[in-house]
Amino acid sequence: MFEPSLIRVLIFCFVLCACAVWEIQSPRRVLSQTKSLRWLNNLGLTGFNSVILSLVMPLLAIDAAQYANAHQLGLMNLAQLSPWLNLVLSLLILDFAIYLQHVLFHRVPWLWRLHRMHHSDQDIDVTTGARFHPVEILLSMLFKIALVLSLGVSVYGVLIFEIVLNACAMFNHSNAHLPLSVDHWLRKVVVTPDMHRIHHSTIARETHSNFGFCLSCWDRWFNTYTAMPSQGHQQMQIGLPIFRQPREQWLDRMLTQPFRNGKIN
Repeated sequence: MFEPSLIRVLIFCFVLCACAVWEIQSPRRVLSQTKSLRWLNNLGLTGFNSVILSLVMPLLAIDAAQYANAHQLGLMNLAQLSPWLNLVLSLLILDFAIYLQHVLFHRVPWLWRLHRMHHSDQDIDVTTGARFHPVEILLSMLFKIALVLSLGVSVYGVLIFEIVLNACAMFNHSNAHLPLSVDHWLRKVVVTPDMHRIHHSTIARETHSNFGFCLSCWDRWFNTYTAMPSQGHQQMQIGLPIFRQPREQWLDRMLTQPFRNGKIN
């Protein structure tokens, strides 16, 4: 028997370290704040979210998959799809669902107030990929559980998807240089750091574009794709027009941002 949580943690740590070394050795942009301050608070938030999730959520997506499989719940179980077809469809549908969820967190005002904490980081690097408000984490988990139960996603489908989602989030948030020729071809399939960085621009029309985490096709197909930032990658300003004070990067201030005044156009 494998332990899914241990596998996820080990792969998370490996990808985090790999991307960290990559962006240190070959940075894409000069950071405006010290890594030590941002890493301490961003990774501190990650640990805090893990504790909250374990205390508040009695059922996680992987548990929902085990339950659905045991009781043959969900569309794909009812259709008696082969394990491989179930896996492929699960990964595609879940990735599209996360894209739609991301769009909703930008379009619905009260959800945006939660999600904007992710965007208030004034630099973007591998730790930004794990910087989400705990309430957003809980809502996202409830959404995934509902999807897993209704679709009948397999246990391996959930495990692989969560591993891929976390790895892609750290990869495409990395402040790492990718040769333009490689980026050009790679982003035809997956979201690259240069593609996702535009999503963290202070310019609203760029903030509200490039929502994909793994596959880049959703943004192209649904007209939410921006190829290049208007100010260029070196000159573009990262973050939000609000919460610009350095103190806002501390954990206590990040947690209260959804409940304080401020808006983006």
